[in-house]
Amino acid sequence: MLDNNLKNSPQLIVGNLSVVYPGVKAVANVSFSLAKGATLGIAGESGSGKSTIALALMKLIAPPGRITSGEIIFDGKNLLKLSDAEMVRVRGAKISMIFQDPFTSLNPVFTVGEQIAEAVRLHQGLGRAAAWAAAVKRLEAVHIKEAERRAHDYPHQFSGGMRQRVMIAMALACRPQLLIADEPTTALDTTIQLEIIQLLKEVQAEFNLSVIFITHNFGIVKAFCRDVLVINKGSVVETGPVAAVLSRPQSSYTRKLLDALRIINRE
Repeated sequence: MLDNNLKNSPQLIVGNLSVVYPGVKAVANVSFSLAKGATLGIAGESGSGKSTIALALMKLIAPPGRITSGEIIFDGKNLLKLSDAEMVRVRGAKISMIFQDPFTSLNPVFTVGEQIAEAVRLHQGLGRAAAWAAAVKRLEAVHIKEAERRAHDYPHQFSGGMRQRVMIAMALACRPQLLIADEPTTALDTTIQLEIIQLLKEVQAEFNLSVIFITHNFGIVKAFCRDVLVINKGSVVETGPVAAVLSRPQSSYTRKLLDALRIINRE
């Protein structure tokens, strides 16, 4: 068990987290910590368990999957001991998540302004006018031009890159403390990927966010993260400062991921 004296602890401490699905241990005894305002990359191939870790942090593991052991201490509270109602108040308000595919994450029958405003009303109790004004401000924060007009548009009226900006605006709607970004640039071309990474850097500084960035791409880890956790088959195979891991990888799996990145960069 983790030390209960958390006075000087990091903002987030994950200890011995395990997640199972029938016949599969998707995450096995994963531990890490995150300081306030820091950025951690969780890197690995598809199916390595990194997105499962992200969902576990939000207590969004759907049956028949289940968290079988571990602790997730956020601001001194073990999230795994909170009720469903208590977790609803945490999600969005204190911890937000950006998903890989913004088109499927946004509701096609509501305008983007309505969707962002709804999150504000849910967590901050604002009236419709105030919540709408807050939604427009968040769209402005992610550099969507003519934000007041675009807030009335529907998701299909935005490009892929713009939809991802909308998702970031929604994640920031209630000024959370921790942002989890699950492969937010995978479906975008290289130029737009760089724009989204730069935007995330800007909003992290502006909103004083802690960020967990889930990715298979070590190039993104190098560009955005201070520390990295390398995951393979649900287990941590390497962790440390990004510069040290990239220059002196200790795991053969990490070296394989880096070699793949070098091949891509040469092409």
